[in-house]
Amino acid sequence: MDNENGEVFLQTVLPEFSQKGICFDFIIRIPTLTSTSELNEILEDGLKIYNELMNSTASVVVFYGESYSMMILRWIPYFAENPPSLPKGIVWLTTAAMELTSQLYQKNWETKIFHGVLSFTTHSNDIPGFKAFAESQNPLSAKGDGFIRDFWQQAFECVFADPNVEDVKGNICTGKEKLESLPAPFFEMSMTSHSYSIYNAVCAVAHALHHMSSTRFTYQAMERRGGWKYQMLNIVKRQSTINLHNFLRRVSFNNSVGDKISFDEYGEIVAGFDVINWIVSSNQSFHRVKVGNVDPNQGLTINGDGITWPNHFNQSHPLSLCTERCHPGTRKKLKDGEPFCCYDCIPCPEGKISAQEDMNECNICSEEKYPNNNQDLCIPKETTFLSFEEPLGISLGCFAFAFSFITALVLGTFLKHHDTPIVKANNKDLTYMLLISLLLCFLSALLFIGWPGKVVCLFRQTAFGTIFSVAVSCVLAKTMTVVLAFMATKPGSRMRKWVGKRLAIAIVFSCSFIQGGICTVWLASSPPFPDVDMHSITKEIVMECNEGSVTMFYCVLGYMGFLALVSFTVAFLARKLPDSFNEAKFITFSMLVFCSVWLSFIPSYLSTKGKYMVAVEIFSILASGAGLLGFIFGPKCYIIVLRPELNNREHLIRNKT
Repeated sequence: MDNENGEVFLQTVLPEFSQKGICFDFIIRIPTLTSTSELNEILEDGLKIYNELMNSTASVVVFYGESYSMMILRWIPYFAENPPSLPKGIVWLTTAAMELTSQLYQKNWETKIFHGVLSFTTHSNDIPGFKAFAESQNPLSAKGDGFIRDFWQQAFECVFADPNVEDVKGNICTGKEKLESLPAPFFEMSMTSHSYSIYNAVCAVAHALHHMSSTRFTYQAMERRGGWKYQMLNIVKRQSTINLHNFLRRVSFNNSVGDKISFDEYGEIVAGFDVINWIVSSNQSFHRVKVGNVDPNQGLTINGDGITWPNHFNQSHPLSLCTERCHPGTRKKLKDGEPFCCYDCIPCPEGKISAQEDMNECNICSEEKYPNNNQDLCIPKETTFLSFEEPLGISLGCFAFAFSFITALVLGTFLKHHDTPIVKANNKDLTYMLLISLLLCFLSALLFIGWPGKVVCLFRQTAFGTIFSVAVSCVLAKTMTVVLAFMATKPGSRMRKWVGKRLAIAIVFSCSFIQGGICTVWLASSPPFPDVDMHSITKEIVMECNEGSVTMFYCVLGYMGFLALVSFTVAFLARKLPDSFNEAKFITFSMLVFCSVWLSFIPSYLSTKGKYMVAVEIFSILASGAGLLGFIFGPKCYIIVLRPELNNREHLIRNKT
């Protein structure tokens, strides 16, 4: 209603509804009507409400007004193309000030619009004997009551015979018409909430007057006993206490149906509200069903299953939405320029879920879980590491053992034929040292497979770096030995004093010592340790070894690469020396493979995650070691095992000449 009460209502409910996620599609203010003569205004307002209802997606409408506001609501179905009906289902919610009333011209109007209405009313109860009392009322039993005569003539559309008027137009009222025959929207036989409030008010005044009368009688008796000595004091007491309003504030009693009637400290009656469901039957009969209540202390209680909804909903729970609900796995995105209840549904971002409908934001799963494909549930992550129980771990482990076995065979072959010219010509001490370091390199790959324990994490990178540095240092020493040996054969060369075991051992020791120093600093400053990677792989918790200091890790790789590059350069420059002395060609090929493997290792290592990072490093260890073993020792083993006739001094001298 377009009045002060209506504005207070809006200011009160709009913030409360917004906090509960409820918004309004439209708000219409209805002018306050004072008489039925304003019919044109009623029709205009009714048409405006009808158009708003039909154009809106809302199927629940809150109607706040006074008792006579109901006659505007009754107009709405008559604006439809096929009146009196509404082409869509609407659940009407009416407030406690409204009652089911009709004007005389609306007495026989269609009442289907009221079917399913939910009305808040002040608490009421059936008073025993009220219906019988209402049925007994008629102009014959209430002679002299002009109100009943006027009501009777309007309700039954008749007139009472007047002896002074000979010709009376219209039906003659007999006074025996039945009130229960009137349509319920026009006259209800049961006591309404307003009537119940009036009944309780009359009872409260009666109890207050009774207590006041009893108190006055008590004071009068005290005056008679106390004489005139206390007369002035009694007058003051009577003026301060014998007051109807004060008695009303303190009154407390049970009415005839057992409801307790009392008032709070503000003088307001202590009573809640009833939630009434209006039911209209096919024969236009009307009755109210209590489906809930609002208790001052316990809040709202409602029986949702007991509600009869408007026929359009087929007894399914109505939804009043301007958009479809967002399913789990999606979230709401507000539409610009529309109420906050109207939104689009967009999928949750990767890594987030929404487990309920209409979520404003998607949630991140805990570190131990990850979203499922529908992004509506968090699933526990699987703990993973490169183990000997999976195909990848088994394959890499088998290759490591196979290369170790082959290296051991080569070492055994060289030990068995240590007196042959080809073994002596290639510096057998460096050869043994290189083969042992390669054997340890292949075995060190096994440290990367299995549960990453504290000791394993502490030594696997440092052991790998140190052992490989020894192997590359041996290769560098062999290359330098070949070069110096060739230079020493020239007449008058001063390089003969550098040829020998001391230089080779010095090269191996010094180069390996530097790598050992780097690893020692690494272990002392920021050693590797077991760690858990929760984030690299969405569905897995990766058990890994944290390198501690990434800088030190790349220093180890960098130094090893530096040694390999020096060995490759020297071998490449010496590749055209005479074959008698020369294994530089084979070293060149082996170092080319070695450098290629470790150059490709860095981008591969950085682009993989989890246990596959470990697998890439193991593959690089095995591939580079196999390159050294195959290109350096393959041709020699071929001659020793398959072509022993070539393994003699005469053949070497012949090749030299």
